Amino acid sequence: MEDHESILLIKQEVFVFKIPPAGSNRKHRAANWNLSEPLWTGRMKLVAKGINVNLKLEDKNTGTLYANCPVETYPGVAIEAVSDSSRYFVIRVVDDNGRTAFLGLGFGDRSDSFDLNVALQDHFKWVKNQEKIDQEKVTPRQELDLGFKEGETIKINMKITKKDGSESSRRTRTGATGAFPPPPGGIKLAPPPSNPTEPSSNNSSQSTPQSQASPKANANWVQF
Repeated sequence: MEDHESILLIKQEVFVFKIPPAGSNRKHRAANWNLSEPLWTGRMKLVAKGINVNLKLEDKNTGTLYANCPVETYPGVAIEAVSDSSRYFVIRVVDDNGRTAFLGLGFGDRSDSFDLNVALQDHFKWVKNQEKIDQEKVTPRQELDLGFKEGETIKINMKITKKDGSESSRRTRTGATGAFPPPPGGIKLAPPPSNPTEPSSNNSSQSTPQSQASPKANANWVQF
């Protein structure tokens, strides 16, 4: 599907200046321009079509194109800020024959130049995200696989307490389930401690009542 143009920003009044060559440090200064006599005054329109964006200078009454500035990256050669002001830029315009020229671009208010900065940064941030999405479609991002492979095991050291209270080490293996095998012989529960207040069945003895004396046993008693 063909991309449609979308307008990112419109400023109804901008100023264009003829600029001298940059100095030895290759930095442009707006103070070196004839700011009181702009070369042209008109409307600026920032237009995007797909990932491409153009800064267009138009007549604010008729809409006739004065100059076009294709912007490949920002910051970049197409639009550069000057070194002594936040309201002025150097733009590279291109005609229909591919010839280029550098012009000065200025705004009457700092908020207008701030809006241009934000609009360009947002557009190229979107372009970067689109490129990332397209790249992931070609080479899908691989998920990290933390599962056990077939036949893979891990070693775990276990301490088992014996009946006498000593400890011994036991090494076992587990797979993807992570379950530990029971200790050898199964799980044994110790009997509950005896109650010291209760007498032991071995030590306890019941007194047997003395049997009554038989007549034979009392036969030697003296009767009166």
